[in-house]
Amino acid sequence: MSARLSYPAHAKALLVLGLPLIGSHLAQMALHVTDTVMLGWYGVEALAAVVLGASFFFIVFILGSGFAIAVMGMVAAALGRGDEAQVRRDVRMGLWLSVLFGLATGPLMWWSGAVLRGLGQDPVVAQLAQDYLRLAGLGMVPALLIMVLKSYLSALERAGIVLWATLGAAVLNGLMNWALIFGNWGAPELGVRGAAAASLAAQLLSLAVLAAYAARHPALRRFHLFQRFWRPDWPAFRQVFRTGLPVGLTSLAEGSLFNAAAVMMGWIGTIELAAHGIAMEATALAFMVHVGLSNAATVRVGRGQGMRDAQGMRDAALTAIALSMGFGLAVVALFVLAPGLIIAAFLDMDNPASGAILAVGVTLLAVAALFQVFDALQCMALGLLRGVQDTGVPMALAVFSYWVVGIPASYVLAFPLGMGAAGLWLGLVIGLALASSLLMARFWAGRARRA
Repeated sequence: MSARLSYPAHAKALLVLGLPLIGSHLAQMALHVTDTVMLGWYGVEALAAVVLGASFFFIVFILGSGFAIAVMGMVAAALGRGDEAQVRRDVRMGLWLSVLFGLATGPLMWWSGAVLRGLGQDPVVAQLAQDYLRLAGLGMVPALLIMVLKSYLSALERAGIVLWATLGAAVLNGLMNWALIFGNWGAPELGVRGAAAASLAAQLLSLAVLAAYAARHPALRRFHLFQRFWRPDWPAFRQVFRTGLPVGLTSLAEGSLFNAAAVMMGWIGTIELAAHGIAMEATALAFMVHVGLSNAATVRVGRGQGMRDAQGMRDAALTAIALSMGFGLAVVALFVLAPGLIIAAFLDMDNPASGAILAVGVTLLAVAALFQVFDALQCMALGLLRGVQDTGVPMALAVFSYWVVGIPASYVLAFPLGMGAAGLWLGLVIGLALASSLLMARFWAGRARRA
């Protein structure tokens, strides 16, 4: 980005990188949807156990994934400087930290049943969730290593292999679910353990593909990524840790925001909770587009920072924001004009409860029209800030917005002010609006002014 690019050129570069990342995020969602659908066919208790277990796994995973996400911006900046040795150092220590974090979570996964019972979960469901997590937990290290390699390859603008590896994993997961959950094709019927085994196999496949590509592709051999992998590099280790831990905590704060919202929605009623779950699925699908564009913005802005190209950073940031907002406004129009069709797609309308769920869901999607814009902006702001390795203060701003403002606002609007489900979601909008404003101001008033 040394010679100034036009905005269309920036848009092309962002989309070439961002579209495969969007596809990989959607394929990752497909794994979750496949597990949910197949276990729903298998049994109610099995479905409840894996939803509970997968949520437990994910909360731990997003904390550990901060190191991988940090690697993306750090590698992009090092490439911008032409420092290939630093690329290798940052990625290796990202892999080290992921292994150490994943191993540390082993006892938590093994004795997860006691934790879940302590959180008030049904003992039978908690035991099944533990059965799932004792096997699925073996996938924590591979899952985190996959994230580091995805960040590395994305920073090199080689996101196509990330998409194909994720699609391959999704197909393998679906086939193994069919065989091992139900005992089809001569396989043993393992129920929730079958779902865990399928997830683990999918992670191992994806890891093998990405690691082989990173190690063997002719254009990437010069990085010698795995050469003398066992040797520590403590300065790089400390830098990845300092940059990545706030990223993980920020992701944890945002993820737990929506978990807290689900808990409060359950206080309102079962119908409202069901509608909340459906509306969240719809918004999550759209959100994957913003996540992919945010990842691409991290890389492009990181490259600009490494090259000390402040104008290129600003132009890339403006283009990424415009693309994200353009898609966000299209989703807003869809949510406003056809909310009933979206909610009904998730329901069996012959079920007597579906009409009530539909009515609540339509209201929530109307609120989600606002939700989309602010959620997209805060996601993009975090991506831009990660591109310049600014993660500590953004973590504090995000936690303040989500938990000091957003959750209390949701509670007050939903309960004391009597606005119910719509009020709860309006509180989320308030928290996300504040986060997007503070984080965007942080980027534009800070490192966007200099490189």
